[in-house]
Amino acid sequence: MTALRAPLRFFESQLVAYRRTWRGTVISSFLNPILFLTAMGLGVGSLVDDGAGDLEISYLAFVATGLMAANAMQNGAGEGMWPVRAGIKWRKNFHGAITTPIEPGDIIVGRAMWTLLRLTVVQTVFAVIAVLFGALELGPALLAVPPAALTGVAFMAALTAFTVTRETDESLANMFRFVILPMFLFSGTFFPISQLPGFLELIAYATPLFHGVELVRKIALPDIDPSVVSSMPLWIHLAYLVAMTVLGIYFGSKYLSRKLRP
Repeated sequence: MTALRAPLRFFESQLVAYRRTWRGTVISSFLNPILFLTAMGLGVGSLVDDGAGDLEISYLAFVATGLMAANAMQNGAGEGMWPVRAGIKWRKNFHGAITTPIEPGDIIVGRAMWTLLRLTVVQTVFAVIAVLFGALELGPALLAVPPAALTGVAFMAALTAFTVTRETDESLANMFRFVILPMFLFSGTFFPISQLPGFLELIAYATPLFHGVELVRKIALPDIDPSVVSSMPLWIHLAYLVAMTVLGIYFGSKYLSRKLRP
């Protein structure tokens, strides 16, 4: 517990700051799932279901599970980029933090803890809304919340390490434009990656969002037809995301220490 004392202090600072700004995120936390599920699940889904598609489940259930992971990715990526950039360059609160007994690594671990808490709340809201839409059963939907949150934390950790090494803000926008958005579209969120051309399917298998989507989908839909998901066991998806998280925290701590204490 002593080793976590400093990260918990930074986690507490994040929580205190959020208490002043939480109202700005409430609408998006509730509204985004409703809009996505209405447009893609009910709107496009009715066309897919009526069109004799290859899915053995309703498109609403398929896309709801994909969106849980994709929503976590976007939130986690956001937490790993702009707030980190602000802490280093704009607000420089990271510089202030290390004048206390808090070390750069404590900042990274504290932010990972904060992101895990925030994403758990956001994904629980998403899961409940998916249940109200009739896409998922309550029990499996709630069981899928931890893997969805893990997906977001993995992106937060990896992109924190990326952001710490960047010198310009343009690279952050390019990361969203050329990495996050393509993963959102082509990692199994909206259609099985088996429908992609061969070489793109192989690339999709290597993306972290694919493993997040598969993990969430297999847990939230325990009776899902094997043709809809890959044959990879759950532990591979879990190991991928855990490794991504651990490596992101390790390199993020290392690079942040160099940045703040050159």
